[in-house]
Amino acid sequence: MTGLLDTSVVVALSTITDASVLPGEAVISAVTLAELTLGPLVTDDPVERARRQAVVQQAEADFDPLPFDVDCARAFGTVAASLRGRGRKPKARAFDALIAATALAHGLPVYTCNEADFAGIDGLEVRAVPSPQ
Repeated sequence: MTGLLDTSVVVALSTITDASVLPGEAVISAVTLAELTLGPLVTDDPVERARRQAVVQQAEADFDPLPFDVDCARAFGTVAASLRGRGRKPKARAFDALIAATALAHGLPVYTCNEADFAGIDGLEVRAVPSPQ
């Protein structure tokens, strides 16, 4: 089965030892790549910056991200309406909402270490990945 990895899972990939918690075929969204590229730019710690940059480079080498296209944009409306209907603000978790829209548009479950980030989104199948940290 193919599944869309959330950014939290991509960051944790090198420490996940139980492959059964991951999809047989893993894909990422271009939104995840965008979120990852922000990481090295927002820390002043040179060691942490290097670690985050290594994650970006590994993701770029390992994945051909799904684009955020017109179908994803349409699915985003459903995601935003679901979140608002539950009293949550889509802007507060914009990356997660865009990743959810990508999963919906492609009919994929989203694999995440942060289930709460995707809670209450109509039609979205969420698969929990235990965080190894």
